[in-house]
Amino acid sequence: MSAKDRVRWDTYFRKASSQPYPAPDPLLLQFTPSAISEARGLDLCGGLGQNGLWLVSQGYAVDIMDISRVALNRARIEMMLRNLRSVNLLPVDMDGLSLDASSYDVICVFRYLRRDWFDMLKAAIKPGGRLIYETYNRRYLEQVPGFNPSFLLAPNELCEYFRDWSLLHWDETDHNTRMVAVKSSAS
Repeated sequence: MSAKDRVRWDTYFRKASSQPYPAPDPLLLQFTPSAISEARGLDLCGGLGQNGLWLVSQGYAVDIMDISRVALNRARIEMMLRNLRSVNLLPVDMDGLSLDASSYDVICVFRYLRRDWFDMLKAAIKPGGRLIYETYNRRYLEQVPGFNPSFLLAPNELCEYFRDWSLLHWDETDHNTRMVAVKSSAS
C-alpha cells in the first residue's frame, strides 16, 4: 500500500471519528476459543481495533495491524478507556507485511482481501489455531456495482484454499463470505 492508501484510510477514519466505537464482529464472538496461557491473537487490517480489543478482554495478547494511524490512535484511546493491556498497535504498510511462522493462536481478518497472504496466514497460525475470516464476495457487486472485483471472493474460493484445514463455519448466503477454519494439530 502506498502513502496514498494511508491518506485515504486516515481520511476515512477521521470522518468516522464522531461515530460510536463499533462492537466486535459477531463471527469473532461466536467462534473464538477460550484463551489459554500466553495465547496470541492478530487483528489484521484491524481498523479501529474493536475485534483485537475484544480478544484482549478474553485473555489474548494481541497485535492490531492497520495502515491507518488515525484508526490505531482511536483504538489506543479505547484501549486506555477500558484499561486494557497486552495490545500492540502496529501501523503497517500491508504491501510489506511479514508474519512469523506459528506465531498466533487466532488470526481474524474482516472486510479485507489479499489472496497473496493466504500462505502467510496459514504459516503464521500455530497448529490447532484458528483463522476467522469474513469479507465480501462477488454478490457485493449487486449492492455496489462499481466495486473492484479483484477484491471480491469467487464462490467457494476461500473454502477451497483452506480445504486441508477443519472448517468450523462456512457461509456465503449473502454478499459476505464467512469462514472459521482450524489448522491441524499435526501441522
